[in-house]
Amino acid sequence: MSGTEDEPRVRYEKKNHVARITLNRPAVLNAMDLRMHEELAAIWDDVEADDEVRVAVLTGAGERSFSVGQDLRERALLDRQGVPPSTFGSRGQPGWPRLTERFNLSKPVVARVHGYALGGGFELALACDLVVASDQAVFALPEAQLGLVPGAGGAFRLARQLPLKTAMGYLLTGRRLTADMALHFGLVNQVVPYEQLDACVTEWTDALLRSAPLAVRAIKEAVMRSVDMPLEEAFTTAFEWEQRRRHSKDAIEGPLAFAEQREPCWHGC
Repeated sequence: MSGTEDEPRVRYEKKNHVARITLNRPAVLNAMDLRMHEELAAIWDDVEADDEVRVAVLTGAGERSFSVGQDLRERALLDRQGVPPSTFGSRGQPGWPRLTERFNLSKPVVARVHGYALGGGFELALACDLVVASDQAVFALPEAQLGLVPGAGGAFRLARQLPLKTAMGYLLTGRRLTADMALHFGLVNQVVPYEQLDACVTEWTDALLRSAPLAVRAIKEAVMRSVDMPLEEAFTTAFEWEQRRRHSKDAIEGPLAFAEQREPCWHGC
């Protein structure tokens, strides 16, 4: 089985403007230890810095799990060593800021979810911009059953992405959601049979790549920053990526390509 302790905790590949990030501990259902968080931090830095990367896909290795979240065996060892328990957020811990706290990551991230997305794994999916799941995906935040809290944003994001009482039911009991239930509640964008999962993810990434990269980044920033703003304030806020898009070649190229009845050639600048 791949994903031994000697291998990188995360596989990272870039091709045709798409970064593919794979949590690589299938033997333990892609549980996330501190070393994995360190590797992920460097990867997210690169995704943001590399202008050739326009979209990222996050998934888990193997056929059983996206990720079951925090490596609880490592957490138990840290407890025995007297390391203070974790709480909300990861400031001061390896890999900070983690994806769940990278509020300025400007490029879209698509979660490809198959199997278990539990605890921190579900929190990763909640932090992504789009989620494509197989019909065998299972989501849950079981922290309350373990004497823990969903500290990587699950308590905050689930209550924002679901009706409050629905979110509280899942947060306080750790009950699981099937893929179809997650789709019903709008937590995922699409559910397909496992054998169609990769093709479906490709359809989404292709669609994202057809969109102008600066427009995508401007829209993501505007949505994420304004979601809790009064509407009047949102209209008068200066968004950095919108200023870049507005004064870019692409803002001219899009209408010009439409008028000339051709495919646009995006510059990203």
